[in-house]
Amino acid sequence: MRPLLHPTLVNGRSGDPALYVETLFEKRAILFDLGDISNLSPRKIHRLEHVFVSHAHIDHFIGFDRLLRVLVGREKTIRLYGPKGFIEHVQHKLLGYRWNLVDRYVSDLIFVVTEIDSFLETQTARFRLKNAFSVEAVGGGRSIEGVLYSEPTFRVSTAVLEHRTPCLGFAIEEAAHVNVWKNRLAELGLPLGPWLRELKRAVIENRPSDHLIRIGARPTSPEVRELPLGTLRSVLTVTPARSEGGLCDGRRRYAGKSRGHHQARAERRSAVHRSRVCASGHGIGGRARAFNDGRRRKPRARGPGAPG
Repeated sequence: MRPLLHPTLVNGRSGDPALYVETLFEKRAILFDLGDISNLSPRKIHRLEHVFVSHAHIDHFIGFDRLLRVLVGREKTIRLYGPKGFIEHVQHKLLGYRWNLVDRYVSDLIFVVTEIDSFLETQTARFRLKNAFSVEAVGGGRSIEGVLYSEPTFRVSTAVLEHRTPCLGFAIEEAAHVNVWKNRLAELGLPLGPWLRELKRAVIENRPSDHLIRIGARPTSPEVRELPLGTLRSVLTVTPARSEGGLCDGRRRYAGKSRGHHQARAERRSAVHRSRVCASGHGIGGRARAFNDGRRRKPRARGPGAPG
């Protein structure tokens, strides 16, 4: 059984950086870096919920135009994350087009954009199609331990890197590897299907043994039954996620070593394009560390009189 998170290098090792990560049995995905994404089908772009951009060099950000073109006219909210100044970069992209006909759209497209500075402090702004993509300030905050997004099954964290411009490295970390044994499912007469996602989630969230799992080959299947989690534990093997991995650019490497078992093919390759965007190690695992030529750049603590 594959891991919950399934990564794919959109342009292989030699093209613009873009790492597409989709969730098993779910119609949603996230994207690391926004280079040329013409190889992504509209169906896959529609699944995107979060986009993490390391910096605004053309090979990391040119894909924003296609993202915009495919999603205009859809009811959709996309959350974008980038380094200091990223909100302004997104704003200038949107200002490059005229939006005088937005009243004709029934659906609203919303970009929620968060930028992260060297102190790991954040500023967030919103751009709505219905408002002709005028910038709306949302507020600020601080990323705790570099975590930008978190849910029970995985989280995404960042570290500040050097690239002669504000630049971020990212790591996506799966909480644990929950593997399903197909032969044990067959022995119990249980089908494969999306219900296994709920089973895995229940295990990761430490639900009690009497928690009921709805079982069916498809969500709309008329043959649906329920079994307690305790009965289903025999079909599972839980392996703590202990891998490291992430993304980087330039000569500053965001590297990691893999100690996990289920490594995606895309992540076994270290340098994935000429600018050395890296998806090294497992990339979907436990603790992740960012490196700048082997040295992590730690955010400076603000003290009295520290610069803003």
